[in-house]
Amino acid sequence: MNHNPDKSSSFKSGDHDHKNSVPRAESLKSSKEKDPAAADKNETNEQGGEAKESEIKYTLEKAWEDIQHFLSGEEGLEIPDIIDKYLDLVEHKVSRLEVPEKSKGCPVPDPEDDGWFHKVVEQMSKLHRHVSTVFKSDSSRGPLINRIGRIHQRVMSYLEDEFRVLLEESRTVEAAADQSPDAGQDQAKEEPNFPGYSKQVLATLNKISKLMISGGYEFECYEVYMVTRRNTIEETLNKLGFEKISLDDIQRMQWEAMEREIPPWVRAFKECANIYFSAEHKLAQTIFSDNPSVAKSLFANLIRVLFLQLLNFAEAIALSKRSTEKLFKFLDIYETLQDHSSAIDSLFPEECAKELKAELTATRSKIGETAICIFCDLENSIKSDTGRTPVPGGAVHPLTRYTMNYLKYACDEYKDTLEQVFKEHSTSKPRDYQGNSQSNNDENQSPFSRHLIKIMDLLDSILEAKSKLYKDVALSNIFMMNNGRYILQKIKGSPEIHQAMGDDRYKKRSYELRNYHQSYKRETWMKLLDCLNMEGLNVNGKVVKPALKERFKSFNAMFEEIHRTQSSWVVSDKQMQSELRVSIAGVIIPAYRSFLGRFSGYLTPGRQTEKYIKFQPEDIEAYIEGLFDGSTSSMPRRKT
Repeated sequence: MNHNPDKSSSFKSGDHDHKNSVPRAESLKSSKEKDPAAADKNETNEQGGEAKESEIKYTLEKAWEDIQHFLSGEEGLEIPDIIDKYLDLVEHKVSRLEVPEKSKGCPVPDPEDDGWFHKVVEQMSKLHRHVSTVFKSDSSRGPLINRIGRIHQRVMSYLEDEFRVLLEESRTVEAAADQSPDAGQDQAKEEPNFPGYSKQVLATLNKISKLMISGGYEFECYEVYMVTRRNTIEETLNKLGFEKISLDDIQRMQWEAMEREIPPWVRAFKECANIYFSAEHKLAQTIFSDNPSVAKSLFANLIRVLFLQLLNFAEAIALSKRSTEKLFKFLDIYETLQDHSSAIDSLFPEECAKELKAELTATRSKIGETAICIFCDLENSIKSDTGRTPVPGGAVHPLTRYTMNYLKYACDEYKDTLEQVFKEHSTSKPRDYQGNSQSNNDENQSPFSRHLIKIMDLLDSILEAKSKLYKDVALSNIFMMNNGRYILQKIKGSPEIHQAMGDDRYKKRSYELRNYHQSYKRETWMKLLDCLNMEGLNVNGKVVKPALKERFKSFNAMFEEIHRTQSSWVVSDKQMQSELRVSIAGVIIPAYRSFLGRFSGYLTPGRQTEKYIKFQPEDIEAYIEGLFDGSTSSMPRRKT
């Protein structure tokens, strides 16, 4: 690389602000301040400016033609005087360039200048390269060689500024201009105009890159390209809501704040994989079309940093403290990494792609392993619920609601992902479940399904233990009915859970629910039916009135107590509530109606009848309809 040692240090690093460069207009201003007489002369000659420009243009072209003879070796090794004249003309022409307001101080040639500046850059590069090589050891040529070097550096600095300005600002201008006014907002969102350069700007950027590389300023060219494109991509991602966050900052975040950062990250990763990576690849190929290996290298280095930055965020999330509510966000990250990994293979060079694929796979594995741990932590959440206070009225336990809603959402939204996560990242061996008649089928189920069943079996055992907290066995059965019904309804409403469990386990749960129903009726209503037993009421063909009165009295007292107690009990599921009431009525009312019809006539009408026959069958039916609504209510007035 032929860099002049006098080149300003501000151009040795590509990561510098364009305000630190030496603009052409500022050079002109500086020269006026140093030489007021020259400035006055320029002002007085302004009227002849157009003619002078035409003369300079012609003279530059003519002078260059003469210099080309020298460069081709036709003039021998003597440096013609025309070179000094040519350099004078170049300096004059460059110093008269104005700074457009939109360029924020960076000198950019007038688009109507028919490309003379780029021609001068190319000519100066050829001249500088030739004299630096041919007269390298000729000290007498030093002053002229140094002058050529300084002018070459100056025009290259201006060219570098032009390259930067076009990369930074033309994108915004052209993106707005290229957007069709007929395109709706939805279409604009579906087809983002990225990176947003017009064909004309791309052609200019391509030409500048060739000039800078051929002129020995490839480092500056690459550095400016990398910095401006990196800044542009980061600004674009910021607009999507994703900002670069350090690992330490993420580790210090509360989950609520961390959770808010994940959706923007997911969107940014998808946009990069689907749009920005391929657009950047095409942009690099377009601007550096004469140097495919350079384009590939610049793209890989640029996107590699961004890609690793995105992966670092995911890794930091994986290292955060585990809790069950984080599972679904972790699965969002896992799906994003899984679904968009193919973008690497198609865009990056082989070695770079291999490295990034390994990084992505490692990050995805960490997320997957953590997701499994979080899902398994649900077991600990269930086991840790050691409360000794029974749920009022035998209602559905909060643990049942939380667990089943958690499992339903996990299966409905993420079952395929969870299946893959457990299959690829689970290290534990499947275990049979003691006391489970279906355990022989476990080896035919997926790792995720086995774990899902394990969690539900654990929930069953916890609920069984909590049912024993009730002193009333009938209420214990109501509790198990409520929770069993709730679980079955969640399974029925989720084909994914049903599929994971299998029909046999579903039928087994339905059977257990019916058993709790029958057990409840035995504990409550069969005892009431014993009051209507005719045994002992007939002695030698005659009804024993005292015994009959005692039977009516016992029935009344027991039924009133059942109604008083069980009106405050809860059956949450309306269908099961109705089925339970119908089942009770179907047992009690026919038996009571028969008993009443057979024995009511043996009681003396009037006070005796009112004292012992407190309920008509219709009253019993109405009272049964008041059971299980969770409110304490008094007996309605009986029908007469």
